[in-house]
Amino acid sequence: MNRTFGINDCIRSFKYAFSGLFHLVRSQHNAWIHLAATILIVPIGLYFRLNSIEWCLLVLAMTLVWATEALNTAVELLADAATSEFHPLIGRAKDVAASAVLVAAIGASIIGLIVFLPHICS
Repeated sequence: MNRTFGINDCIRSFKYAFSGLFHLVRSQHNAWIHLAATILIVPIGLYFRLNSIEWCLLVLAMTLVWATEALNTAVELLADAATSEFHPLIGRAKDVAASAVLVAAIGASIIGLIVFLPHICS
């Protein structure tokens, strides 16, 4: 059965996506840190009157952190659903997924310093 993707399907997709985002924020302590950082960055950026390139860099960095945190959480949920017993490869997969978040957060912090230090020091 070939069915076209209609407006109701689109709405349902967004509903699932927002449900996942709310789950992420409610259940993951690191997401709370990302949320606090995101909320903090916006007024600071407005205060310093960042230009469009600076905003794009910050938005890209924050988006990367949020996306990697979501993917890390998805890996953890799938791994936990697969087995409740310890398996070294599942443990390694969880570690690697967590490292993606760490790399993104370090990169975002560096971008934040590159963007904000000239404004702070001037």
